[in-house]
Amino acid sequence: MKTTTIRCTTALLLTLAAATAHTTASAQAKPVDIGFIGTLSTPAGYIGEDERDAFMLAVKEGGGKLGGVPVNVRVEDDALKPANAKQTADKMVQDGVRLFTGVNFSNVMAAVGPTVLNAGGFYVSLNAGPSNYAGKACNPNYFAVAFQNDSYADTAGIAANELGVKRVVVMAPNYQAGRDAVAGFKRAYKGEIAEEIYTKLDQSDFSVELARIRSLNPEAIFQFHPGGAGINLTKQFANSGLSDKIKMITPIYSMDDRMLAATGNASKGFYLSSLWSADLDNAQNKHFVDAFTKAYNRAPTAYAAQAYDTANLIASALKAVNGDITGRPDDFRAALRKADFASVRGKFKFGPNNHPIQDWYLLHIEPNADGKLIYKNVKVLARDHTDVHAADCKM
Repeated sequence: MKTTTIRCTTALLLTLAAATAHTTASAQAKPVDIGFIGTLSTPAGYIGEDERDAFMLAVKEGGGKLGGVPVNVRVEDDALKPANAKQTADKMVQDGVRLFTGVNFSNVMAAVGPTVLNAGGFYVSLNAGPSNYAGKACNPNYFAVAFQNDSYADTAGIAANELGVKRVVVMAPNYQAGRDAVAGFKRAYKGEIAEEIYTKLDQSDFSVELARIRSLNPEAIFQFHPGGAGINLTKQFANSGLSDKIKMITPIYSMDDRMLAATGNASKGFYLSSLWSADLDNAQNKHFVDAFTKAYNRAPTAYAAQAYDTANLIASALKAVNGDITGRPDDFRAALRKADFASVRGKFKFGPNNHPIQDWYLLHIEPNADGKLIYKNVKVLARDHTDVHAADCKM
């Protein structure tokens, strides 16, 4: 009788062990959901496409995994409408998604961020870097992989100083990133601001603004207009004849590779501040530029470079916790902060507010030997550059 009981118990234990192993394996095999909410339509939709494609390139290179962990990237278009983005984020949070990325515009981030962070989720930004999340409203679960918005503008201010420009007009859309850009430029620029001009986010006709600039007769314009708005502004600026006598100083995001192709020769002579260029001499960057070009038959933009870095940062953190971001949130957060991944920018680290400390470069748009406009990497504008809002972050 005892023997029978022992045999039955042994069989039961073996059955339970097998069931447990199966359950564990199933749990480990279940993909981690990543909510990717980005702008994939409207004239700015190509930006979201580049970000999505670069992010998914890293996933494809991992065989459907990031850091060896299977992932399910749920891609949704916000159509540049904060209400759409919030509704999508609310639905994903209800579905149990706790890891998000993809937002390009800061006004959309203002709608998505609270939904994700209030649910205890993680937001890893591949582009938008509003000043509030870098300063007083910083959050231990919010990470900005690209920049803080002021950084692409204060480095443009440094560029204006080094170019010897004494008087500028600044122009940007009247939303969070545009206001941050103006504030950043003014903080670094040492010359005279002739006037601040604020435009609409989706504006296409800049004839009134250009007429005003003509009357002000500045030495240079600093402007921040990404996507379709920037393409229209550049063409109209060239057609107005102002480009013959006024320098244009702008972040790379106001004249990225896709914009450069769309504007023909209109952007010749532009000066750009940038955290990345395709010719940066490091192994990861060379791999990325080659892989992206082969995969999509086009050159990557800075947006794409940031998105690829974001995917690989997430991969490093998922690997550290074996995909268990809800059961091990402290470890996942610590792994993100460690930033133990190969960046296309070469060196990369986070500051105390979970925003990057990184180098910025001065680029100049000029023709190569074949007459094609290219970005010439002129010099490093700022080494180990960080944002001024970090001092207000109390984490």
